[in-house]
Amino acid sequence: MQPVSFPKITPFWFLFIPIIAMSLVIVASNELVNRPINDWLTWGAFSYPLSFLVTDITNRLFNARAARKVVYVGFAIGVALSLLVNVRIAIASGSAFLIAQLLDIYVFNKLRGLTWWKAPLTSSIMGSAIDTALFFTIAFIHTGLPWVTWALGDFGAKLFMAASLLPVFKVLVNYYPASLKKVKT
Repeated sequence: MQPVSFPKITPFWFLFIPIIAMSLVIVASNELVNRPINDWLTWGAFSYPLSFLVTDITNRLFNARAARKVVYVGFAIGVALSLLVNVRIAIASGSAFLIAQLLDIYVFNKLRGLTWWKAPLTSSIMGSAIDTALFFTIAFIHTGLPWVTWALGDFGAKLFMAASLLPVFKVLVNYYPASLKKVKT
């Protein structure tokens, strides 16, 4: 069987899909957080953990520098589009997102040499804790909404999602063409 050959692509294009995915996750999550399921959960709790999946896959396949590029560009696009949905949510999301994602990248990099699942799980849990605390405080304090219980429920859902997305992480990383992993981004 012949190896698959890919056309020569500039380094930016390798990050195009993760950047678009990140932007979409941010916009979708900022809309879905406005849709409560009950006093403990919003729909955003199930979409936002995908941002950690995107960051961690990019970090594993390429490096921390590439993951930071995805975070910065995805952040700019996602928050700009979210401003059209809700300014307060966009500001809260942007603030929490940057800090949480950069923490995720830092922790992932420190743990990258351990068993395959430890870096993505630990970094996602730590990033989720910071994101949840910052986002719900900034977005909903003094609104009269049940933001404390939403934050607790949201964090629980993020923990569940972090564990549930590990098989997806493993499959995507394992089946990504090795020839494309060597490109400098």
